[in-house]
Amino acid sequence: MSQEPAWVFGYGSLIYKVDFPFLDRRNARIDGWERRFWQGSHDHRGTPEAPGRVVTLIKAPGVRCRGVAYLVEPEVFDHLDYREKNGYARHRVPIVLDDRAAPVVGFLYVATEDNPAFLGPAPLEELAAHIAGAAGPSGSNGDYLLQLAEALHALESYDDHVHPLAERVDALRALRQGK
Repeated sequence: MSQEPAWVFGYGSLIYKVDFPFLDRRNARIDGWERRFWQGSHDHRGTPEAPGRVVTLIKAPGVRCRGVAYLVEPEVFDHLDYREKNGYARHRVPIVLDDRAAPVVGFLYVATEDNPAFLGPAPLEELAAHIAGAAGPSGSNGDYLLQLAEALHALESYDDHVHPLAERVDALRALRQGK
C-alpha cells in the first residue's frame, strides 16, 4: 500500500463511530453496491453462541450506496483492518465525493460470502427478530441498526433495507417493553 493518504468509504458504523484520526471527511457514495444485514458478528454485536447481524455490501448493478469517505494516513489502516477483522476484506473502489465530479480511488471493507461469519439473507421479520434480541461486547445489535438508520437520515439518505428493518426492530422493542 502507498505511503500517501488514502480514502476509505464508510457505509455502516464507520459513518457514526469514528474512532480513528482523519485528514478530511466528505459525504460520498459508491455505485453498484447495496447494504444488507447478512454478516454475523460474534465479536461486537453478538457472541460466539448467539452472533448478531451487522451490515455488509452486496454487489447490485445500478444501485447507489450513500455514506461517508475519510481521507486517512496509511497507518490508520492497521486500526481499521483490526476493527473490521471478523470476515471483512479491504477492496479498492471508485468513491464519488459529493463535491467532486470525478471519482477518487479508495477502499472499503466488505464481508465476503465465503467467510465463516457470513449468515446470508433472511426475511425481514426474521432479521428484525434476530437483531432485536442480539447483544455483544460493543452493545445491543438493535442499537447498532438504529444508529445506522439515524446516521443515514442525517445524510438525507433513505436505504430500502436499513430503514424498514429499523422500523420493525423499533416496533419489536416497543412490544417487548409493553408500549
